Amino acid sequence: MLTQKQKDLLIFIHERLQSGDIVPSFEEMKDHLGLKSKSGIHRLITALVERGFLERLPHRARALEVKKLPEGYNTSTPAVPQNIIQIEPKRQERAAQHDYDRSIESIPLCGKIAAGSPIEAIQHDGDMVDIPASMLGNAEYYALTVEGDSMINAGIHDDDVVIIEKTNTARDGDIIVALVDGEEVTLKRLKRDGNMVILIPENPQHDVRAFEAHRVQVQGKLASLMRTYH
Repeated sequence: MLTQKQKDLLIFIHERLQSGDIVPSFEEMKDHLGLKSKSGIHRLITALVERGFLERLPHRARALEVKKLPEGYNTSTPAVPQNIIQIEPKRQERAAQHDYDRSIESIPLCGKIAAGSPIEAIQHDGDMVDIPASMLGNAEYYALTVEGDSMINAGIHDDDVVIIEKTNTARDGDIIVALVDGEEVTLKRLKRDGNMVILIPENPQHDVRAFEAHRVQVQGKLASLMRTYH
């Protein structure tokens, strides 16, 4: 059984696609359902995917396919015939938006990461961030907001958004997301020395930290970053 919000969202997406439009944005979905946060939309979509009503199409932003509709939904409304060209005042604008959307990927924004003193392990709270597809490869990615200045000499500033390739392996010299003792997470440059893992800041005002290898887990490595100028 679907909740009413899940049904409303599924039908909203279906009817937009049936009209020849593209999948609505999270902002449009949020406004349509009267929700306060886009994180609620992420949870609804995840639930619909898990129940087989929606399918996410890989490597495409906002790419969803409706696999089935809720029981009792009236599907008798005919789709627009494919051989009829509809002239719309904003057709060129909509086409340009479609091209733009295809060049954008949405990836999870998993809170803040310390580029200074380590903070508690990060969690994904449901928010997403749109990233130009040209900044990404074929791997799985997530984003983090940097807090602190310990990596400033590597060009990573406080409040930057870093794009992280999800991986549990890295080479010496990589800037990594390191989970220490299963509790603390930090962004540092990696170096190994025998059975020790050394986490190196890029700011002489911060200390180099060394741990036995079993205490440190690599959770990703830096792929790119985004900066907003206020």
